[in-house]
Amino acid sequence: MLGIEEQDVRTATVAGSTLAYAVVGTGPTVLFCGWWCSHLSLNWHDPLFRQFVSRLAQRHTIIRYDRPGTGLSGSAGTPPHTVDDEVAVLAGVIDALAPGRFDLVGASSGAAAAIAYAADQPDRVGRLVLYGGFARGAELASPAARAALLEVIGSHWGLGSRLLADLFVPGSSGPEQDAFAAFQRRSATREQAAESLAASYAVDVTAELARVRAPTSVLHRRQDRAVPFALGADLARRIPGASLTALDGVDHFPWRGDADAVADAMLRGLGHHVPPRPHATGPDAITEREREILALVAEGLTDPQIAQRLVVSPHTVHRHIANARVKLGVRSRAAAAATLARRSGAPPAAGS
Repeated sequence: MLGIEEQDVRTATVAGSTLAYAVVGTGPTVLFCGWWCSHLSLNWHDPLFRQFVSRLAQRHTIIRYDRPGTGLSGSAGTPPHTVDDEVAVLAGVIDALAPGRFDLVGASSGAAAAIAYAADQPDRVGRLVLYGGFARGAELASPAARAALLEVIGSHWGLGSRLLADLFVPGSSGPEQDAFAAFQRRSATREQAAESLAASYAVDVTAELARVRAPTSVLHRRQDRAVPFALGADLARRIPGASLTALDGVDHFPWRGDADAVADAMLRGLGHHVPPRPHATGPDAITEREREILALVAEGLTDPQIAQRLVVSPHTVHRHIANARVKLGVRSRAAAAATLARRSGAPPAAGS
């Protein structure tokens, strides 16, 4: 039996193409729909990703796959370009690997395929969990913004991957964003990335929402920059009986930011009782990112200067400082920096 720290990677033939899939954990089957730039091996070597999936795998058998033509599935297959293509791949995976009823998780662009499959196959899907999802890709951004991003990705994948990193993981440090940009380039070619994003913009499963019968949990971060919170709230309103869990954070990927809160909510959506976590306060509750920012506050830097130094948005800096102030029980950014500095023995914040 595989341990939680291991995954078993196998291949199957789906719709005439070789498809790589990974299995980890034990218990009732949960299938994760394919999504943006997945790579079974590279993802698993990310400690944050592995920790997040392993948490779910303590109670479930988790199955993930790389879509044909991407990741470990190799370049020979043709990546799906429409929701119908995505559903055909998903149906092939299910027929090959998940007999009987199973639970389905659709995240980001994978939510559309999960919704369409659940609507068409109500007897197969036990529970449906949607994270960071949307029904219409045209609502992700304005036509001009969509066209501009596609143009950059199609002409300069290096710059395009960096822009997407800023969109998907804005709460990360500059080196972390660089690493994610490199991951995208390793897991998808420029053409595949442009085609995948264009396909996301063309998604429209609004007609299927009312036909979903599986108990559905919609999870969405309030400050998600890649997929606005309003789009997740719209899913919850239009899927019969669906619940909506609003989560804090700006990062689109569930394994970044407060990943424990996402995992808790996901396990609840899969039918488990997970007690709420006590709200952490005090210096020990300060995250590494908050410590980094407060150290720069102590040097006298403004929010825009810190944002430039860390290659994040001023809003992200402001949010981290606000969270730190609440945890430390102080009213100003300087007081927060000074409190943490006294705890560590460092010089007090400038102007405190």
